Amino acid sequence: MKKTLSIIALSIIGFGLVSCKKEENKTTENSAIAGVDSTNAPSGDSAVAPVTPAAAGGEVAAPVKSNQPTTTIALSESNFDFGNIKKGSKVNHVYEVTNTGTNPLIISEVKPGCGCTAPEFTKDPIMPGKKGKITLSFDSSNFDGAVNKYADVFANVENAPVKLTFNANIQP
Repeated sequence: MKKTLSIIALSIIGFGLVSCKKEENKTTENSAIAGVDSTNAPSGDSAVAPVTPAAAGGEVAAPVKSNQPTTTIALSESNFDFGNIKKGSKVNHVYEVTNTGTNPLIISEVKPGCGCTAPEFTKDPIMPGKKGKITLSFDSSNFDGAVNKYADVFANVENAPVKLTFNANIQP
């Protein structure tokens, strides 16, 4: 009997760790930049505001120390709203990253907070003044209603990880 209860308890814990749960009514603040050099921010319609990587709330992953010299980045946006999407839709969004520093920007990892989100990113060093991309693809199959998701971007910037967020309203 004890063995059965232990197996059930471990199964529930394991499922909880790997499942992708719906986050309800969780407000998300924009987190825009790590190590911003606002004097070199990109021009145009890009809104850039300095915010700590943890500003979007939730868990913060431990920074990964890099042997690379640090630089600064600016994001075209740190949060994206997909609006209403049909359940089962697979949608993606491209976040543009600009290296505003003096050293090459190296994105070492983009780690989503959920298995429902898949990242793709520029793997080559992004030279000063140049742009790279981070694409987050979201599978809405297991969700209903409002969802808020994130991905942590690990790079050679002082305040890594930088948090990218998105939200959507899943319609039946």
